[in-house]
Amino acid sequence: MKTILNDIESEIIINKSRFITNLIKIEDNDDAKNKLEIIKNKYHDATHNCYAYVTFNYKKMSDDKEPNGTAGLPILNVLENNDLVNILCVVTRYFGGIKLGTGGLTRAYTNSVTKALDKAVIKDIEKNLKLRISFDYNHIKDIDFMIKNADIIDKKFDDIITYELVINYDNYLKIKDNLIKLCISLDEDDTIYM
Repeated sequence: MKTILNDIESEIIINKSRFITNLIKIEDNDDAKNKLEIIKNKYHDATHNCYAYVTFNYKKMSDDKEPNGTAGLPILNVLENNDLVNILCVVTRYFGGIKLGTGGLTRAYTNSVTKALDKAVIKDIEKNLKLRISFDYNHIKDIDFMIKNADIIDKKFDDIITYELVINYDNYLKIKDNLIKLCISLDEDDTIYM
């Protein structure tokens, strides 16, 4: 999975129609809706504000009165083909008087998003896991060695030792069986992406 580092605006002209693409980094569905409204207000006089957005657990698209499947789906396809998440893409069209047909519209929206992505800085998203582990004092050296690449958030030393930590998910899978053997309890709190 990948995302953009910063917002991008790009414009192309096809047969006198202006296609303005905004790629916007988002956190979740609510953030997408809020930022979509900002773009719609900015380009309130446009013929169409077509969009697609993708978060970790949701995706949505709209043709905004373009023929069905000619705008929102092509936008979404470009985002998904590039393995992008936490991104909103709005393509604003100012109609230039020449009809493009369904194939022409699909190509125009696809090209508009692709050109904008060419300008974007894209980064990989790392999947991490937040853990809480509890273990006996006699296992501290082994545990500390196994989690040496994790970020320890909190340590508590009572009758047993409890660590809260964030660890790369792939690294966690490599040590999970050994952790289970050494720990009194192991709770996978949450999956987080960075």
